[in-house]
Amino acid sequence: MNRSGRRKTVFSVMAVLVLIFCAPAMAEEARLTNIILTDTPDALRLFLAVEGSLPSKTEETIQNGVPVSFSFSIRLYRSIGFWPDKKIVDIFLTHSVKYNSLKKSYEVSRSWDEKSPMVVYSFDAAKKLMTEIDGLDIIALSRLERGNRYQLQAKATLQQITLPYYLHHVLFFVSLWNIETDWYTIDFIY
Repeated sequence: MNRSGRRKTVFSVMAVLVLIFCAPAMAEEARLTNIILTDTPDALRLFLAVEGSLPSKTEETIQNGVPVSFSFSIRLYRSIGFWPDKKIVDIFLTHSVKYNSLKKSYEVSRSWDEKSPMVVYSFDAAKKLMTEIDGLDIIALSRLERGNRYQLQAKATLQQITLPYYLHHVLFFVSLWNIETDWYTIDFIY
């Protein structure tokens, strides 16, 4: 191999290494933010948002009629020292959005929200509804014991869209979505 061939090979290897190690750092990762756990007179209430969660092609894909769903997993444990924690609550929520091209509106359904489904007319409003939990009652305060330690865990996942087999060839890019946050944990004493 001559000198220019070696340079090309070294350059190619370096370019691949830069892509492997730097691409994840350049991509924005999904994460839970603005997490607030508070108590009302009756219940333990949760607020949270997901940032960096939707790929850049999401709006175009939704406007082409492909529904998108988010799932949220929320768990509440009672910490018992050296013994395994006792799971008290295990909640699974889904948020989904569907675009109506005739009305140019987005229908957002949130499995826990009594006002669901909601109709909005901008993608930003639909995105906000999809990526936020605003005021979810986790558990009645009467079920918690004063002075005990508790742990709340939360996680969000943009559910991979499954299409009929005949559409996989046309909309192959949709299967690339696999976005998930890390588990976020809050330890507290009630």
